[in-house]
Amino acid sequence: MAEVRNKKVVLRDYVVGFPKESDMNTVEGRIILKVPEGSNDVLLKNLYLSCDPYMRILMNKVESIDVHRHYTPASPLAGYGVSKVVESAHSDYKRGDLVWGFTKWEEYSFVSSSQICFKIEHTDVPLSYYIGILGMPGLTAYGGFFDVSSPKKGDNVFVSAASGAVGHLVGQFAKLSACYVVGSAGSTEKVDLLKNKLGFDEAFNYKEEPDLNATLKRYFPEGIDIYFENVGGKTLDAVLPNMRLHGRIPVCGMISQYNLTQPEEKGRLCMWKTLLRVLRMVLLLWLASLVVAMLVNKWLLLLMSKII
Repeated sequence: MAEVRNKKVVLRDYVVGFPKESDMNTVEGRIILKVPEGSNDVLLKNLYLSCDPYMRILMNKVESIDVHRHYTPASPLAGYGVSKVVESAHSDYKRGDLVWGFTKWEEYSFVSSSQICFKIEHTDVPLSYYIGILGMPGLTAYGGFFDVSSPKKGDNVFVSAASGAVGHLVGQFAKLSACYVVGSAGSTEKVDLLKNKLGFDEAFNYKEEPDLNATLKRYFPEGIDIYFENVGGKTLDAVLPNMRLHGRIPVCGMISQYNLTQPEEKGRLCMWKTLLRVLRMVLLLWLASLVVAMLVNKWLLLLMSKII
C-alpha cells in the first residue's frame, strides 16, 4: 500500500464579512491509498473542484453543524467535483471509475457512496464540463428556468449575475426558448461577453446604473415575466415593482447578502402580501441534493442526445 502526499485547502477560521485569502490555508499531509478494513468508503483522486457561491454561506459560524455541511476550522473545504476512483469497498464502484459528487478540497478523499451522485459514462467531452454545464450549475440553470419558470415564447426575461456559472446558461436557455433576455453584470468586460458572445439581447453594468428601477423600465417597458434571481438586495427591490402579472421568480441565490455582518433593511417585506397574489416565487435549492435527484437523469439524457 502506497503512502503519498495529500495537499488540501482548509478553513483557517470562520469568515466574517468578505472572505480573505488569510481565512484559508494550504496544508500538506500524508495519506495511505487503501480503504480501511471494514469500511464501505470509496477512495477518490480529485481531478476538478467546483468553486460556487453557496460555499461562502458554509464558512459562517453556526450553533450546530447541520445537514448543509457547514465547514469547521482546520478542516478541508468541500464541494462538488469530478474524481477518479482509486480504491473502493463499495460494490457500485471500481478502480478507474470517473464520478461526480460531493468531495473535499484535497488531492485524495475518502467519501461514502451516498456522496457520489453518478458515474461519468460520457468522456467524449472535457471532464471540466461536469463542474459546469453538465454539473450542478447546469442542473440548477436547467431546472430553475424550464421546470420552475415555465417559459413561453416571447417572455421578457431578466437574469442577475448573468455572467456567472448559472446565469450565463439561463440566458442562453432563454434565447433558445425565443425569449427576450437582458442580463446584469459587474464590469464592462462581462457585459460585452453577454451581448457579443452569449447572445443576450441586452446587458448592463449595474455599478454604472444609479437608479436600477429606471434602468429596468428602460429595458422592460412592458414589465418582466421571468426574473432569475441570483443577487437579492437592491436589485430585487428594483425588480419587484417591474414584474408583470403572473410573473415567475426562481430564487437561485442572493450573493449580495452573503458577506453582510448585519442584515439589510426589511422594507421590501411589506410588499409580499400583494406580490404573492400575482407572483409565483419559488426557492430553487442550488445546493441541496434534491435538485440533482430530480433532474440529473433527464438533464444528462437531454444533453447527450441533443447537444453533444
